Amino acid sequence: MFTGIITDVGEIVALEQRGDLKARIKTAYDTSGIELGASIASEGVCLTVIALGDDWYDVEISAETVSKTNLGDWSEGRAVNLERALKVGDELGGHIVSGHVDGVAEIVAMTDEGDSTRFTFKAPETLAKFIAPKGSVALNGTSLTVNEVDGCDFGVNIIPHTKDVTTWGNAKVGDKINLEIDTLARYVARLSEMSS
Repeated sequence: MFTGIITDVGEIVALEQRGDLKARIKTAYDTSGIELGASIASEGVCLTVIALGDDWYDVEISAETVSKTNLGDWSEGRAVNLERALKVGDELGGHIVSGHVDGVAEIVAMTDEGDSTRFTFKAPETLAKFIAPKGSVALNGTSLTVNEVDGCDFGVNIIPHTKDVTTWGNAKVGDKINLEIDTLARYVARLSEMSS
């Protein structure tokens, strides 16, 4: 489990396609405190550490994960949002995030509002019903609050601090974004379907 509070921006330093996609991610994390088999959310996708170096770790990404996320668009040099798994007693600053991406949204508009930027995303139609105003979503692993919803489109504001400490400062219209809907919204919708 994760919180959607990004704690490092890593860099893809190597990619290798061999059955599954293998990626090497450079990080500022102290890798001596990471164990093989640990889970690290990379762009919001829970990935398992399979090898470690002084300032990097390797992960393998299945074809299923590549097909459901934006990880197939990764290239060497790309910056990626990182978050270590939640430990008992850690502060829950965002919301409960599983690292299991539900689909890919697209940035369709960006408008500066003061120092913040309002992003408008288009969600897949099958996921739009789970997104509600003032609810939470995880976008590329970042816990964000939804401002408004209009059909499949929804908006969030991203403050300067978030743009500075994540990859959001480099985002542009047309980017494909990993979307994880709020777990509570998923269960509430499922319960409503079952009771009707």
